[in-house]
Amino acid sequence: MSQTILIIAEHRNGEVRQVTFEAITAAQIVDASSINVVAIGHKLETVVETLSNYELDTIFTIDDQSLSHYIPEAYAHALGEVLEECQPTGIICGHTAIGRDLAPMLAATLDAGLISDATSIECVEEHIVITRPIYAGKAFEKKIFHQSPWVLTIRPNNVSASTLKGNVAQVKNISFKKPPSLQSTIIDIVQKTTGKIDLAEAKIVIAGGRGVKSAEGFKPLEQLADVLNGAVGASRGACDANYCDYSLQIGQTGKVVTPDLYIACGISGAIQHVAGMSQSRIIVAINKDPDAPIFSIADYGIVGDLFEIVPLLTEEFRKVMKEEA
Repeated sequence: MSQTILIIAEHRNGEVRQVTFEAITAAQIVDASSINVVAIGHKLETVVETLSNYELDTIFTIDDQSLSHYIPEAYAHALGEVLEECQPTGIICGHTAIGRDLAPMLAATLDAGLISDATSIECVEEHIVITRPIYAGKAFEKKIFHQSPWVLTIRPNNVSASTLKGNVAQVKNISFKKPPSLQSTIIDIVQKTTGKIDLAEAKIVIAGGRGVKSAEGFKPLEQLADVLNGAVGASRGACDANYCDYSLQIGQTGKVVTPDLYIACGISGAIQHVAGMSQSRIIVAINKDPDAPIFSIADYGIVGDLFEIVPLLTEEFRKVMKEEA
């Protein structure tokens, strides 16, 4: 299958986002004959240096001060110049805020098919088969690209990130011709000051379910997360009960996480939640119910009251951290 793939790199403060490496894996799965990446922004030297370590054919860069921050029309215009140069048969990007914005624009520009929010990708008899959730995650459907070009967005943390090292990629700088007018402009950027770790990229996640019982019940989990330098997450049940914000939701209709350590507190283990955390390296379950489904996938299980167990864990981890310091 001869495919020329163009991947849209996502980066922040010079750091390439994990979903970009996952997109490289997706391109390798379809056995692309040419895998290329485009990075848009300003001062891209560190981004290019990182991408150069991976098995790519060409790294396209569009470096301009006016592209320092994401503006939909400007980025779409910039990508148009790369499309002419690369002539891709397929485009892959993350199903992120930027990816969800750009993908339909690119599909319209190329008159291409678009499949979004892919959770897996495979080749079956030379067809690219995409699996994606439907009906709020209650079912999955399989779709096939019948012709090129096509555009695909992949859900973060569902495809293994590429670790392959290979040939030194050619770097091509594309000059940016600023469009005469833009419909939107950035007035101000307000940075988060919470200092909290991004849930989707956290190495340690402490998650709470309905067993937490209230918004107040999340405080012991937050204390444990602070000690372990981790992030707090939640099941859909906890979010529906207004114990926490939906931005913390983990599962088919929320974020997918793959931390080194996942501690599930008061979570029964519904299949929708498990789909969002089952690839965690080590899973610890804390639940009063010894028959809770979460124990079937846990590496370690603790049957008991989370309000007694979590503070004990916090104290013990605090002691260990002090000793190591």
